[in-house]
Amino acid sequence: MKVLVHICCAPCSVMPVSILKGEGHQVKGFFYNPNIHPYREWKHRMDILRSYAGTQDLDVVWGGEYGLVDFLKIAMPSPDKPERCRQCYRMRLCRAAEQAREEGADAFTSTLLISPYQGHDVVLAEGERAGRECGIEFLYRDFRPHFEEGMTRARTLGLYVQPYCGCIFSEQERYDRNLSRRRR
Repeated sequence: MKVLVHICCAPCSVMPVSILKGEGHQVKGFFYNPNIHPYREWKHRMDILRSYAGTQDLDVVWGGEYGLVDFLKIAMPSPDKPERCRQCYRMRLCRAAEQAREEGADAFTSTLLISPYQGHDVVLAEGERAGRECGIEFLYRDFRPHFEEGMTRARTLGLYVQPYCGCIFSEQERYDRNLSRRRR
């Protein structure tokens, strides 16, 4: 089966791509993450993925230019979790489903399904929704049991492992947690 994998970052792609290839699927990556802030972080994650993909014989489609304004338009009406995350997943997974259809893939999935920090049930619901709307299968896999192995492999390979999901809101939450810890 030809599977397009929405990739949020190189470290999160290590295990899902490996598992899907191991199952015999033809895998193509798709980097579309307008949520990532600031631009330097977005560019760095893209460059790390480009470099890593080159070592893994992984073809990647690059989903456009930096798109923070588009992300903010969908996130600002509901800047609190979990609704802003739902809107972010929806935006990225809808675009991934469209790209999968354009690529002639049989299905699409996302590396978001490996992270214990993402709203797994919401990613699943939004992936299935995007698949229905675009007429393409959302290939569901719970990759979370492989998260630690993937991060260990990523660090061994020297891949940059980011300290937050990517959006401006999660960056603020990271700083708030750090400040709160220091005050204790």
